[in-house]
Amino acid sequence: MSTSTQGIIKIAVVGPESTGKSTMANFLAQELNTFCVPEYARYYCENLNKQYTVEDEVNMFHGQRALEEAIAARVASNLLVCDTTILTVKIWCDHLFQYTPDIVVNEIKTRKYDLYLLMDIDLPWEDDPLRDFPDQREQFLEIWKKELNALNANYVLVSGIGEQRLNNGLQACKDFLNK
Repeated sequence: MSTSTQGIIKIAVVGPESTGKSTMANFLAQELNTFCVPEYARYYCENLNKQYTVEDEVNMFHGQRALEEAIAARVASNLLVCDTTILTVKIWCDHLFQYTPDIVVNEIKTRKYDLYLLMDIDLPWEDDPLRDFPDQREQFLEIWKKELNALNANYVLVSGIGEQRLNNGLQACKDFLNK
C-alpha cells in the first residue's frame, strides 16, 4: 500500500449529487478514528447570492485544497478522509462551462489519493437548494468513472442503503488498509 504526500493515507469519498458522500465521509472518519475534510463548495455556495461562475469554481478549488492541507497538518494518525476532492471542480467546470482552468487540471495530476470511494446512485434523490441535476445522476456517475479511470485511480463503487451502504464503505477501506 502506498501513501500520498506527507506520509498520509488519503481516502476520498466522491460521486454524483445526493449519493451520501458527506454521511459516508463523516462515518468513516469516526470509525477510523481520524479527521474528515468537509466539502468546501457547500460552505462557499451557501453564501453565494448569484449563479456561480468559473471564478467561483476556482475559488472553491483553492478553498478545498487549503482546507485539506490545513486538516492534514493536524492529523495525528497517518489517515485522512476527504468528503470530495478538487476533481469535483473539474467535473462541474467541464459540465457547466465546457472547460476547466489549467490551475485545476494541473493540480489534479499531482494531488493523489490512495483510495476513492465512488458513491453509487442507488439512493433516492434528496432535494437540497445546492443540488442541481436530479435527472443526470447516471450521466455524472459515468463521468466520475471516466475521470477516475483517466487518473488510473484506485476506486471502489459503494452501493447499498442505510447501514449496509456505510458498512460497505467501511469494509472497502479496511480491505485497502489491510493490504
